[in-house]
Amino acid sequence: QVQLVESGGGLVQPGGSLRLSCAASGSIFSISAMGWYRQAPGQERELVATITTGGSTNYADSVKRRFTISRDSAKNTVYLQMNSLKPEDAAVYYCSAEFWRGGLRNYHWGQGTQVTVSS
Repeated sequence: QVQLVESGGGLVQPGGSLRLSCAASGSIFSISAMGWYRQAPGQERELVATITTGGSTNYADSVKRRFTISRDSAKNTVYLQMNSLKPEDAAVYYCSAEFWRGGLRNYHWGQGTQVTVSS
């Protein structure tokens, strides 16, 4: 099992910045990639950004050039630096850890952290 603990959410004004952190523990050797997803009220959970164990990154078009995903392998922690935040970025942000079992992709999820963008 993998445990994911997120932190760093909160209230920020439009144009502001926040940094989310996700610390992984447990069977971290099984993780092939980590990422951030978000879910706004009444909407489906959507991909924000991912980073593989090899360091390759992927971003949703809506956050490119504003958000940066990074990792500290020594701390088993993934970060999401969010700049130029917009009201539409407000959501619960979930950390994910991808692993493969029986040829199928699976995910562990964190508990989520709320990001509110409002003046």
